[in-house]
Amino acid sequence: MDNRLGDIETFLMVATEGSFANAAKALRLTPSAVSRSIARLEQRLGVTLVRRTTRALALTREGMAYRDRMMVLLTDMMELETGLGEERGAPRGVLRINASPSFGVEWLIPMLPDFRARYPAVRIDLTLSDAIVDLVEERADIAIRIGPLRDMRLRAKKLGHSRMALVASPDYLARRGTPATPNDLAGHDCLRFSFRRSVDSWPFRVGRKIVQLPVEGAYFGNSGEVVRQMAVAGCGIARHGYFHVARDLEAGRLIEILADYAVGDGEDIHALYAAEDRTAARVRAFLDFLEGIELPG
Repeated sequence: MDNRLGDIETFLMVATEGSFANAAKALRLTPSAVSRSIARLEQRLGVTLVRRTTRALALTREGMAYRDRMMVLLTDMMELETGLGEERGAPRGVLRINASPSFGVEWLIPMLPDFRARYPAVRIDLTLSDAIVDLVEERADIAIRIGPLRDMRLRAKKLGHSRMALVASPDYLARRGTPATPNDLAGHDCLRFSFRRSVDSWPFRVGRKIVQLPVEGAYFGNSGEVVRQMAVAGCGIARHGYFHVARDLEAGRLIEILADYAVGDGEDIHALYAAEDRTAARVRAFLDFLEGIELPG
């Protein structure tokens, strides 16, 4: 077993350094010892991991796949060693968080320094994406999601609810005029999303009815954060969760319009996590920390 682990370590060093000589120097071995170690590993696996030429060294496709997988396993092993004692002490280890850009930029990132000040032994690995991710495949501890829950296998902690709002920048409204009724949107650039599940119509309450009004415009964005920044820049009118634009409204960068026609719909915001991950002290600590968020709207 020792030889096996040593061969794996040697291979990963070769992959990192790009040559047997550099890997040998880093490991304090001879180049021939490194070569024998790689040959032994390749024989055991039955595949060629490293393609050797007189001028260069390159990983084969199998070598790249093996490197990537072993890096994940070694990282998990190190985290396991440091994290087994979490129940007996302060939270520690890497906390992997996945969140939508709209929540991450406006609310999550600003609060991370306070969390780290309280739990200095926890390191943060944050990914922002509007894509629906599998927590297991992405190796995430917690995912912050906006809207309806889609994966019933996960536990959910509700962080809040936010109504929807139509907003535009003062500059845009000065140039194009402020819509007085939903029908006035026909002459405006309405900012839309480019992902597949987006809908090119907005709901409005007109009298006692709720109508879906088709909207058009010259701008598309692939995330809520992109569309928010387009609105702030004066590209057009956006429909956002109030939590996402509250600070822009307060600062005067955006103005809410057509509020009298709002249907009162909104979005729930949840922190999702696997049931077994709740036992990790770092996960419990962050879920408890999220309770301090006061979302507007």
